Amino acid sequence: MNTTPASDTYATHLLRWFDVSGRHDLPWQHPRTPYRVWLSEIMLQQTQVRVVIPYFERFVAALPDVRALADASLDDVLALWSGLGYYARARNLHAAARICAERHGGDLPRDIDALLALPGIGRSTAGAILSQAWGDRFPILDGNVKRVLCRVHGVNGWPGTPAVEKTLWAIAEGHVQGVPDGRMADYTQAQMDFGATLCTRHDPACVLCPLQHDCIALREGRVDDLPTPKPGKPLPERHALALLLRDAEGRVLLQRRASTGIWAALWSLPEHPDHDAARAWFASHVGDGYDVAEALDAIAHGFTHYRLTLQPLAWREVALKPAVRDNGDLRWIDAADLPGLGIPAPIRTLLVAQLPPR
Repeated sequence: MNTTPASDTYATHLLRWFDVSGRHDLPWQHPRTPYRVWLSEIMLQQTQVRVVIPYFERFVAALPDVRALADASLDDVLALWSGLGYYARARNLHAAARICAERHGGDLPRDIDALLALPGIGRSTAGAILSQAWGDRFPILDGNVKRVLCRVHGVNGWPGTPAVEKTLWAIAEGHVQGVPDGRMADYTQAQMDFGATLCTRHDPACVLCPLQHDCIALREGRVDDLPTPKPGKPLPERHALALLLRDAEGRVLLQRRASTGIWAALWSLPEHPDHDAARAWFASHVGDGYDVAEALDAIAHGFTHYRLTLQPLAWREVALKPAVRDNGDLRWIDAADLPGLGIPAPIRTLLVAQLPPR
């Protein structure tokens, strides 16, 4: 393994490739403001560029700067985010904007420690913001960059371990020193583009690679072996029931989820782990009639740490007991109002199919 970066050649070759083959027309590049860079970096965490672009454009059209985001309600933010997944990102974004409004004059701070103190911003994201928004000399180490560095430098071991990550940060720091003045924003984008489009996880285009002559993995025939994969184990399976209740007007009953956990603070169908719990909830909120439910097609959804299978049960023309009222966490919603709510993507898909616009 070679951990001594050839900073001059690495950065030069990567920038030369970027000038010809990189992405220069992404919406957050024009204009490239700290807020737009920050938003794009959060959205791009575990999400591909092509998926992010329409969400980014819709988000900045509604909330164009830090103050607008800070002043918005969490419901509005989650509605704009709905379908993008990993909703903790949206909650952290909103919380960070409010901190910026309170402590930093409504602007994103140009300071690594101040950025790291904001919810949802880690070392790599902070580096991406500082380097792209202000041209400051900070490295990044997202998944694409880890893959490239592991291959070029022949770094063994799963990159998620502290020891390997420390090695990769040292290499990334070294390469940053070789970036020409005024090119940090391009260099940061180049690293992300290179890993996403050329040095890909599967079938990388090594014959086109500007770093092929320095790549240890290519030289040793280990491109498919690096980076070392995470030790695998099967994801646990979980099952739950989702209750789809419609009243005489065709509205659906939605419940706000808890403020922590999966799909936190989103609006969804009442959910229960088994029939006993679901039957008890139905009896307390509606009364008799649980057993006449229509079983809809099951929904399979994968999370990072487990797989969830939801079995929707549907009832029509349901009325809540007089003692159960619409409130902040339980309300009847018309199909026309669904686009304005933050709803988990699989639940939204179900509702759109079951509640066509009238």
